[in-house]
Amino acid sequence: MFTIEHDFDATVITLMDEDGTPLQEDVTVHVFEDCVTIEQFDPREDRVNRITLSLGQVRDIGAALNLPEGMYRLRAPSKSG
Repeated sequence: MFTIEHDFDATVITLMDEDGTPLQEDVTVHVFEDCVTIEQFDPREDRVNRITLSLGQVRDIGAALNLPEGMYRLRAPSKSG
């Protein structure tokens, strides 16, 4: 299950783990104009862990989800004509 909220400067997506065993803490994704942050609370250390990704890194992750094992480089579409 997930929620989507549109704030002033970011879109916030919260992913909730419903069917895993053991359940993991919610994951919050903040999509800004120039980067994406991913946050998850760590109850063992009583703190929120945050990862910041560039938009290019997010693009590469999205592409990688549908590819077989290997090494890849995405190229911009060629401009013909």
